[in-house]
Amino acid sequence: METVYFDNNATTKVAEEVLEEFKPLFCELYGNPSSMHTFGGQIGRKIRQARERVAGLLACDPTEIIFTSGGTESDNAATKGTLAAAPGRRKVITTRVEHPAVLTACRDLENHGYTVVELTVDKKGQLDLVELEEHLDDDTALVTIMFANNETGVVFPIEKIAELVTGKGVVFHTDAVQAVGKIPLDLAKSNIDLLSLSGHKLHGPKGVGVLYVRKGTRLAPFILGGHQEAGRRAGTENVPGIVGLGKACELAAESLEDENSKVKYLRDKLENALLQKCPGSRLNGDKDNRLPNTSNISFEYVEGEAILLMLDKYGICASSGSACTSGSLEPSHVLRAMGVPFTAAHGSIRFSLSRYNTEAEIDYTIEKMPPIIKKLRQLSPFVST
Repeated sequence: METVYFDNNATTKVAEEVLEEFKPLFCELYGNPSSMHTFGGQIGRKIRQARERVAGLLACDPTEIIFTSGGTESDNAATKGTLAAAPGRRKVITTRVEHPAVLTACRDLENHGYTVVELTVDKKGQLDLVELEEHLDDDTALVTIMFANNETGVVFPIEKIAELVTGKGVVFHTDAVQAVGKIPLDLAKSNIDLLSLSGHKLHGPKGVGVLYVRKGTRLAPFILGGHQEAGRRAGTENVPGIVGLGKACELAAESLEDENSKVKYLRDKLENALLQKCPGSRLNGDKDNRLPNTSNISFEYVEGEAILLMLDKYGICASSGSACTSGSLEPSHVLRAMGVPFTAAHGSIRFSLSRYNTEAEIDYTIEKMPPIIKKLRQLSPFVST
């Protein structure tokens, strides 16, 4: 079998329809959308169409869409732009399980005199909203909490959180990079002020993303210069990326049913089989409240990296819940925050599917995985033989 790709939370393949849509914008329709001539003007119309397509997926107004270089920029723009627009407030609330694009930016704020509160999670990876409410006060400028966790797929009760936070007069941002295209969103009926998404997580191109800014939300520009994005994000637009993202969002809207039926079925089949056939395995996260494509499983007393290397020999791509930093293994900060035992956290594997995966790929992985775990257990110094 050729490559079996179960690492879609890291990045996705570009849909063929997306590729066909943005290819002409490199060598044929290459004008600057800010130009006065007709050649450039037609490019401007394509950007407007892309903005409408993104807004269609999010159920918001196209004027609330700012195109960025990706999720990381959107997260940073939301964080720093909110604080710059509220100089009298010096407190930010986030969680211990955020993506580094949020967590690192927030921790850097502490070096500049801000108070940063990192909310805890329980064993399922869920938040305690009482803890959140206790920390909300008049000094709080921003609450930034991810919509769905990139490692475990755990989905937070974002609408309840947004209602609670904005009800206290505090700006609420959510990193929805993993959620957009997998769960239905209706921002017109939501209390979310700011939302980040990234093109390459929903079968669009890399290097392009969106920051949704609800009308009336105060946000200082993050990049200064030209007039692009209504003066909110300067710089000549990444036209191919923007057009590709627009098409990807249109396709995602059409595929939401598949994500929550076909993809979920395949995920569950893989997960149930591995938990049954691999003794000493456990599911990490909230089984009932998570993305339909994500499964994070720990295999005790084996290293995740060793599992990945052996899977790679069979052409199977997944990811580990551990990160190799400066030559030493560090368990995932998400799993540590959830209290996953050390012996399991180091052997965690994330399988993240897409609508392009097949049942044959699931069956192939179910065939190959148990012997891999058995072999690694036999080699493990922590397992008695």
